Amino acid sequence: MLMNDAEDRIGLQPRFAEPLQDRLFRTRVRTEELAAPLSPEDQVVQAMDDASPTKWHRAHTTWFFEIFLLEPHLPSYRRFDDRFHYCFNSYYVQAGARHPRPLRGMLTRPSCDEVAAYRRHVDAGLAALFEHFDDGLPEEIKGLIELGINHEQQHQELILTDILSLFSANPLRPPYSEKYFADRHLYGSDEPSWIAQDAGIRQVGHCGDAFHFDNEGPAHAVLLQPFRLCDRLVTNGDWLEFIKDGGYATPTLWLSDGWHAVCTHGWEAPGYWERADGEWQQMTLAGLSSVEVQAAVSNVSYYEAEAFARWAGKRLPTECEWEVAVNANPSAFKQLYSDVWQWTTSAYAAYPGYRPAKGAVGEYNGKFMCSQYVLRGASHATAPGHSRTTYRNFFYPDARWQFTGVRLAEDAV
Repeated sequence: MLMNDAEDRIGLQPRFAEPLQDRLFRTRVRTEELAAPLSPEDQVVQAMDDASPTKWHRAHTTWFFEIFLLEPHLPSYRRFDDRFHYCFNSYYVQAGARHPRPLRGMLTRPSCDEVAAYRRHVDAGLAALFEHFDDGLPEEIKGLIELGINHEQQHQELILTDILSLFSANPLRPPYSEKYFADRHLYGSDEPSWIAQDAGIRQVGHCGDAFHFDNEGPAHAVLLQPFRLCDRLVTNGDWLEFIKDGGYATPTLWLSDGWHAVCTHGWEAPGYWERADGEWQQMTLAGLSSVEVQAAVSNVSYYEAEAFARWAGKRLPTECEWEVAVNANPSAFKQLYSDVWQWTTSAYAAYPGYRPAKGAVGEYNGKFMCSQYVLRGASHATAPGHSRTTYRNFFYPDARWQFTGVRLAEDAV
């Protein structure tokens, strides 16, 4: 169910009063619910190198629990199929060889039914793990289960972004579900407000014992200059003005690499926009429809976000500015966690004192700290309870297949 309220979206740790075992299996069930509207054919195909088939996501999240939790910690556990280890490893080099990412759409076997059986097998193993330890589940295992839950939630969002990439390439333009985008926040008629923050030394990063990914810490101090952050997201209507003013045809608005991307890919509008009878339409999870001018713009790259900000006479916030402003006055901002991830101008890099975990699980975040940019917030496809003010999402600057948008900032002199 889509969230409308920022507090519901934040999903901080009081929500985790629910028993760990219940949260684990509720997460596992939700993945299958997301796959339920799809045919077996829908679940096999890969529209582009960055996207993965739904069947692969279902199997990979299962592989994660099998390799990192069940095999090391449940003596009675036996693999469902040794061949799956190669097929459904993603990027964990220390875990062994893996099928190439761009070729995941070639995995017509195992079938969707076999993947469903694989999930049932591992779920039975997870239930046996709780029974094996009874009430004495070690903290290490609790931590791995928590990581596995959040890992699967990430792939739940990827199921939705990746199926949109597939359906957008289908001439039938099929909808995934009519409910998606049905309750978008429409703020285009509102004059934007600018929430000011004074200069000073502030703390950013996650602190405390609640779950967080390793890249969210350690907490540390940063020096910020005075700035203002917009209370709402950039809308489709705002973006139409950028297009009409020649935004995609004005090289002086763009970073050099961004202009190269515009010329190479022929960008004229955000991802999944197309012209029909002289009007812009947008492919969404609810199918193809007219562009809603008051909705938040989505599926724009970092390059586009930066160019738009320059055209608007503003800039993108740093990730620290975003976090500080939101923590200081969360009720002042609209659409923090409900519509699109928000690009920042911060390169994805380690915080001072960061150390990745030992072993293959330590490959989760740290090794990707190069040539990518941080996004903050969440999207309409983010799993409920998965968001935090310290959450650091990250993508390459030309990525457009995720639900990514823009919240502007400006210097306050």
